[in-house]
Amino acid sequence: MTTIESPHRVEDRISELYSMLDGHTLNGNSAALKNLRKKAIEAFAAQGLPTRKTEAWKYTPVEKKLSVDHTVYHENRPLPLSKEEAHAFLVPGIDAYLAVTVNGKYIAELSNIEGLPNGTVFTPIDQASGSLGDLLVSRLDTQSDSSKSPFVALNTAFLKDGLVLHVPAKVHVDKPIYVLHLFDTDAHTIVQPRMLCVAERESEVTLIEQYVSLNEASHFINVVSEWAVSQQATFKHYQIQDLNTASTAVFNQYAYQEQHSYFATHTSTLKGGLIRNNLEIVPDAEECESHLLGFLLGSGTMHVDNHTLVDHKKPNCFSNELYKNILDDQSTGVFNGKVFVHQDAQKINAYQSNKSITLTNKARMYSKPELEIYADDVRCSHGATTGQLDAEALFYLRSRGLSQKQARSILLKAFAHDVIDAIEFEPLRDYVDSRLLESL
Repeated sequence: MTTIESPHRVEDRISELYSMLDGHTLNGNSAALKNLRKKAIEAFAAQGLPTRKTEAWKYTPVEKKLSVDHTVYHENRPLPLSKEEAHAFLVPGIDAYLAVTVNGKYIAELSNIEGLPNGTVFTPIDQASGSLGDLLVSRLDTQSDSSKSPFVALNTAFLKDGLVLHVPAKVHVDKPIYVLHLFDTDAHTIVQPRMLCVAERESEVTLIEQYVSLNEASHFINVVSEWAVSQQATFKHYQIQDLNTASTAVFNQYAYQEQHSYFATHTSTLKGGLIRNNLEIVPDAEECESHLLGFLLGSGTMHVDNHTLVDHKKPNCFSNELYKNILDDQSTGVFNGKVFVHQDAQKINAYQSNKSITLTNKARMYSKPELEIYADDVRCSHGATTGQLDAEALFYLRSRGLSQKQARSILLKAFAHDVIDAIEFEPLRDYVDSRLLESL
């Protein structure tokens, strides 16, 4: 672990740290990756961190969570737990290929990815070679684009550990690929997981990711994921965020779709400190189908910001977006979802909905659904509602002999059912449902 000690602002210190590590601790085997990192650190220095004056970040003061004391994690720590202890965090009952990372680094002895079908490859980025290495270089940072996001630039500049998944054409992966991301760091540590997934023509794969803090350290997690979904391919993604209350996490996730492809992502935020989910989907061909779903269970002083963009560039596509939030205590939710329809993208069907329930007078929700449409033959709608539990419904259930707690649990479960029921895997669906009931 390397500490930044010179007295500069955060951006300057990170740039200085990059200069110290470049060619030494960072992976310097590939000239292409070295050049990519160099451009990324320049982009980070040029953009700087967002502040409250940055429109897209005005409700989420993430710059306050990065200080001059932060370090960038790259050196290995002793493995903090055994295989049995690591697997205890897994959602029970899911039959899947398993990959476990600790502080962004793949740990083979905790994983089991043997038997992937018909040429499917799932490997650490630093082990990608040959044609897979060429694919990595050609695809990496093409969707995320460091020049447009300081957090993507920061992740790319220090790129070392990470995972790459390649599913060949016409291959249907028979069971989900499950990635358990564990974080065990000292305080004020930046950890930057990276993943690139490419599903080739007519392939099908499901990816489940779970993010778990092993201690209460105030780490900063900066994730970048890129998903390329080729013609007639199907890619389904589920994510569970279960971090500690001192953590700050920025998830930068990008999907690119080709003709007749299907992409769906479902994020369940169950615990954390400050979490920002940046999700951008580009259906860049006709007959694409895209689904974005999210569920937030806010408690304590959690602050969760879901920022989405569906960028419809071609005609005859469908997208559906549904985010639901239950906010308790002094938690805060933010939703800024945008559907962009280009002029030539006729016959788009796009739907967007954000619904929230605040359980206390101190819980807060800021919602801003947006449509920006330049085509005239489309069917698009958006809406947002925020309120408290229906007093009449509570009274009705209480009058039938239920306690206040029982009545509230029934109503909240009914509120969340459509977004939770959209989880296709029963063990995963039951796990999220049980966490909701447990919180009540």
